[in-house]
Amino acid sequence: MRETIKTPNAPAAIGPYSQGIKTSVGKIIFTAGQIALDPAAGRLIEGDIAAQTRQALDNVKAILTTAGASLENVVKTTVFMADLGEFAAMNEVYGEYFPANPPARSTVEVKALPRGAKVEIEAVAVVQ
Repeated sequence: MRETIKTPNAPAAIGPYSQGIKTSVGKIIFTAGQIALDPAAGRLIEGDIAAQTRQALDNVKAILTTAGASLENVVKTTVFMADLGEFAAMNEVYGEYFPANPPARSTVEVKALPRGAKVEIEAVAVVQ
């Protein structure tokens, strides 16, 4: 009923979870929340919220690509931010990745994110 998605093009899981799951019924893909980890180095990238948003979305994109999908298949995202005061900068980068027909989205501020990240993004995608 489900397939585990694993790719070296996104950071390896840093805990007991999968990078993503693809269901066989309905072809739904769920990504784990992605922070701005460099997949090759396994370290949080340096940079501001814009740079971290870009890396987090690149990681989401890599998982979706491995599962046979793309950002165009995303129907819902959840964005977790350490500081909603940086929302405008995150939103500008986010808009570059979803320029037309963007998915539904929830954005919440949290006290802290893994490894001191500024942003974490998870996605749900549907494929035919």
